[in-house]
Amino acid sequence: MLSDLSGWVIAVVAVLGVLSVAAGIAVFVVDSMARATFALLGSFLAVAGILLVLDLVYLAVVTALMMTIEMAIMAVFMIMFMMNPAGLMPMTMVHNAKGSAVVGAGAFVVLAVGIWAIDWPTRSGEPPADSTRQLGQALMGSHMLVMLTIGIALFATILAGTVLATARGRYDRFGADLTAGRPADPVPGGLPR
Repeated sequence: MLSDLSGWVIAVVAVLGVLSVAAGIAVFVVDSMARATFALLGSFLAVAGILLVLDLVYLAVVTALMMTIEMAIMAVFMIMFMMNPAGLMPMTMVHNAKGSAVVGAGAFVVLAVGIWAIDWPTRSGEPPADSTRQLGQALMGSHMLVMLTIGIALFATILAGTVLATARGRYDRFGADLTAGRPADPVPGGLPR
């Protein structure tokens, strides 16, 4: 399989792979949650770059978007809820450092040996004209209608939850029929009608 790739692709994949591993290591080396979050984001963006170079555009975009949004939300919640400002205060990011290092190094060695020891199959046939469609068929298959229905139901649940969690809406200021003379704001001094 590697013989099918050109030299520049292998070089870019190697560089991005090293960056991904280095950023992954930084997650456990830095001394705050916020820095660890952005190091993890960097690692995933390097993986998205590898997917992009390998012409897996859909997976690259999904990985980049999903990880960027997830890490941004995590950073926002750290700013809102952590006791120290934005998780920037020094703290240890590793628990049971020796045990986790042994397990991590062992897993890395097993996976690295597996990469080179396995007899990888050779490609047979031609790649599909539309790889995104083939991926969708492989993931969804006959379950597309179910997934569409679940997607709509989840979206409706999110909207209903938001509506029910909101104590009052924008029209509640002047009553349900909008006939009140003065707005019923919890804090006086609201905008006039």
